[in-house]
Amino acid sequence: MDRSEFYSSQAGRFVDAPRRSRARFAIGDVVKHRSHDFRGVIFDIDPVYANSDEWWEQIPEGQRPRRDQPFYHLLAENDDSSYVAYVSQQNLLMDTIGEPIDHPQVSQLFEDFRGGRYRLRRSLTH
Repeated sequence: MDRSEFYSSQAGRFVDAPRRSRARFAIGDVVKHRSHDFRGVIFDIDPVYANSDEWWEQIPEGQRPRRDQPFYHLLAENDDSSYVAYVSQQNLLMDTIGEPIDHPQVSQLFEDFRGGRYRLRRSLTH
């Protein structure tokens, strides 16, 4: 398999990743966690796990997802708060509620909400 590296500021190191990765979700998609009660909008995607080893060690061993799958950065919300989440592909499902996310940073990254997804601000696209 053809591999490449990318720098992860969260991990503070270069991360080895496949040159091609199959992300099931896209930036702007609204998703929900498979087993925890929160939903969010995707604002970035890593082709493989690219966070710190300390963050990884905080996940209970029996619940740790595989590192060799896409991981998604979410503006997330639950009934109590809004926050940023980092979630493996295996733990996400497409959200079917069809309602926007009530996160204070949504308007900084996205222009509008239509058809169950957000459109990234034009100034942030390449």
